[in-house]
Amino acid sequence: INLLMTNEDAIQKYIEYIQFEKGLSSLTIKNYRKDINQLMLFLNKNLNDIKSDDIRRAVAFSHSKGLGSKSLARMISSWRGFFNFLSNHLNFTHNPAVNIKAPKDKKKLPQTLTIEQTIKLVDIKDKTYLGIRDHAILELFYSSGLRLSELVNLKINDISFSDETLSVTGKGNKTRIVPIGKNAINAIKEWLGERNKTKNNDSENSFIFLNQHGKPLTARSIQYRLKYWAIKQGIPENIHPHLLRHSFASHVLQSSQDLRAVQELLGHANISTTQIYTHLDFQHLAKIYDQSHPRAKKK
Repeated sequence: INLLMTNEDAIQKYIEYIQFEKGLSSLTIKNYRKDINQLMLFLNKNLNDIKSDDIRRAVAFSHSKGLGSKSLARMISSWRGFFNFLSNHLNFTHNPAVNIKAPKDKKKLPQTLTIEQTIKLVDIKDKTYLGIRDHAILELFYSSGLRLSELVNLKINDISFSDETLSVTGKGNKTRIVPIGKNAINAIKEWLGERNKTKNNDSENSFIFLNQHGKPLTARSIQYRLKYWAIKQGIPENIHPHLLRHSFASHVLQSSQDLRAVQELLGHANISTTQIYTHLDFQHLAKIYDQSHPRAKKK
């Protein structure tokens, strides 16, 4: 780069390049300029003197201030594009941002309910149409760890009462067989008896869960009903269908220590997806380890 050219001159040339030759939007250009200016302000160096370690230091500083992985990746992309321009058009000798990557964010652990909270939530005593139906829904969510979309699309023929199993079509149109617990079986049987009384309940509606007009229940309706019962049953957490799936997985893994079985029950294609549940109760796992490992047992 021309030693007589200031950082500001180089930045302006880059902005003109991406505006007139690349045709980027005004918002994108504004963000690029902001990212580059922030780097220059932080490093306070001439462009010729910036090294890869300087870029890493800027990334680490931004990360320490709470900037997330996606925002950092966008910022690094802005810097990389700028230095590419300097190399290709202004004879800059190297790109200090070329091999810099944003640090990965820590995976957020899924929220779960305690066993006591879950039982309190699903133990609905209401014997109205909605109470009986919603009791079956909640029991089934917790009994079998279903996704919301899986429960919405369940049909009567998917249930085998003799085997106490359920045929579920999940992601990727893959079908799996999952067990249904006794409480869920009883709740579903009670609901199906009530369902048969529903008006306009014709043969076309083979879906298990219907509204009061005999139409299939929507995902949004189920989400609303779960929040209703959380308030009604005195559960303070933000209740949503996936929370019951998380709780199901955590409780089964906690009791069985069988990650592969939980993977099969949840319908995860990759066990790495299931492994997040191993972090939910580390103290419990550590206790099991202390009790079972020959070298860990305390004398």
